[in-house]
Amino acid sequence: MPRITAAQALVRFLAAQHVERDGVEQRFFQGCFGIFGHGNVAGIGQALYQHPDLLTYYQARNEQAMVHTACGFARMKNRLATLACTTSIGPGATNLVTGAALATVNRLPVLLLPGDVFASRRPDPVLQQLEVPSRGDVSVNDSLQPVSRYFDRIERPEQLIPAALSAMRVLVSQAETGAVTLAFPQDVQAEAYDFPDESLAHRVWHVTRPEPDAGLLAEAVALIRSAKLPLIVAGGGVIYSEATDALRALVDQTGIPVAETQAGKGSLPYDHSGSLGAVGVTGTFAANRIAADADVVIGIGTRWSDFTTASKTSFRNPDVRFVNVNVADFDAAKLDGVALVADARVTLQRLAATLEGHQVEPEYRDRVARLNREWDEEVTRLYELSHQPLPAQSEVIGAVNDAARPTDVVVCAAGSMPGDLHKLWRTQDPKGYHVEYGYSCMGYEIAGGLGVKLAAPEREVYVMVGDGSYLMLSSEIVTSIQEGLKLAIVLVDNHGFNSIGGLSRSLGTDGFGTQYRYRQNGSLGVDSDDPTTQLLPVDLAANAESLGAKVIRCRTIDELRSGLEAAKAEDATVVVAIEVDRYEGVPAYESWWDVPVAEVSEVEAVKAARAEYERARAST
Repeated sequence: MPRITAAQALVRFLAAQHVERDGVEQRFFQGCFGIFGHGNVAGIGQALYQHPDLLTYYQARNEQAMVHTACGFARMKNRLATLACTTSIGPGATNLVTGAALATVNRLPVLLLPGDVFASRRPDPVLQQLEVPSRGDVSVNDSLQPVSRYFDRIERPEQLIPAALSAMRVLVSQAETGAVTLAFPQDVQAEAYDFPDESLAHRVWHVTRPEPDAGLLAEAVALIRSAKLPLIVAGGGVIYSEATDALRALVDQTGIPVAETQAGKGSLPYDHSGSLGAVGVTGTFAANRIAADADVVIGIGTRWSDFTTASKTSFRNPDVRFVNVNVADFDAAKLDGVALVADARVTLQRLAATLEGHQVEPEYRDRVARLNREWDEEVTRLYELSHQPLPAQSEVIGAVNDAARPTDVVVCAAGSMPGDLHKLWRTQDPKGYHVEYGYSCMGYEIAGGLGVKLAAPEREVYVMVGDGSYLMLSSEIVTSIQEGLKLAIVLVDNHGFNSIGGLSRSLGTDGFGTQYRYRQNGSLGVDSDDPTTQLLPVDLAANAESLGAKVIRCRTIDELRSGLEAAKAEDATVVVAIEVDRYEGVPAYESWWDVPVAEVSEVEAVKAARAEYERARAST
């Protein structure tokens, strides 16, 4: 029974946690990112310093970024491993909030260990302490409660192990996982206690594969057998469950086509005849046409967000029924579907067995295959636009896709790029597409890409980031160089917030406040290619170079292709920068997104947009 500090015990506990699935065991915590301040330097910082062999310490530049890195790592590891993140109490702790929200929205496990004010309250108020006149037990860490799947404050050393075990229960749960916060007062971190040996011993958490209920499975099978136009919508759960082979086997056996969510993209290779590609607001015409007619929709591992359902307008057949396969009963119950609360891979295998001999009609299979070919021709067209004088963003995506090997990974999160990637990226590997779109967080890209590279160093990681996201959070370029984790960052400059600019124009407000221009006549003005409204002289490539990255500047798609080839030969982070035309976008393909327009306005364009909105809403 060692007498050690609570922080030392926590580090030993984390190092001893393992998970097992399908007979494969691995460490759950594969490192700890941290920025030290007075609230954790003498506690967790000292413990990591004393035992660097127990838990590898990684130095971050921004607290939000290190949570993004942990999320990218956990997603790449199919949620079977993650990283811990520690900060001091104060601004460092509250900087975790955005990252925690992203982790919880995306159901990704990450452990947050912010320091906290003195549990003893002896020197209250301490530096950075938030004082609430009506309560004495509040700190800024309470802001993490609504964005955490589990939250606890360890106010005595003997509370550590019960709290850590509760945290682990949530972190390893495929249904409940997300951000977990253990707020750790600075005096408690440094306090010694006699921790039992068994509480710090090697522990294995078994990640099981829940079986579908037999009665509900039979109901789902009967529904599928009765369908004339069935459709599978593959979500992230297909990939996390490592169910892509089982999905392909079912598709080959039955001919039921597959459309994919953002998190589920890569569930089926793009060139499979049953692949319809992206579905919903950012969907292909292939997927959206089939979805509009589908009479039975089988959602596997999807939470049915508004982008997937096109604000619940994708599935227009008045008799459409849903079958939902999900480890989370909350998601399985959505859309009034037959709720199979079960593992995706096991359920797909059970469906294949019980659907033996069942196939869709040949005409339907042929229609799907034809749409697959027609969509691929559309992708080729958009890859080869030869738009002048500046290239289109779709051409940039095409050049990167051509440069990438099938097992390389593209990373993105926010702006207009995720929607274009969802439509256009030709996926061949289940882990080759990594777009964070549950939270669509600006600034995720570089930090998240670092986590992907840390999880899969053998893969080339292409981070596609717009100028808006780059300006939000580019600091982890420094960390990538420090750790020798090469990223190929494709920096696409369109001088502002292009996605919202396009949305603004469609709503009658001319891209107001979305372009990087000087203030004129008291206003930042509207989107304009008028040369008299001068763009800001921002050189993001020079900024990346100042952070230690090698920079390759490109003006044309041919130069971009050459730059991407040159980047492959580098062994450290490279930024390939190119400017694109912000007005040359990828079309929307037979989908709608419910974004309300001002009901009353003096602007004629807004009035027209409102009238169009009301027509669209009435027809859904």
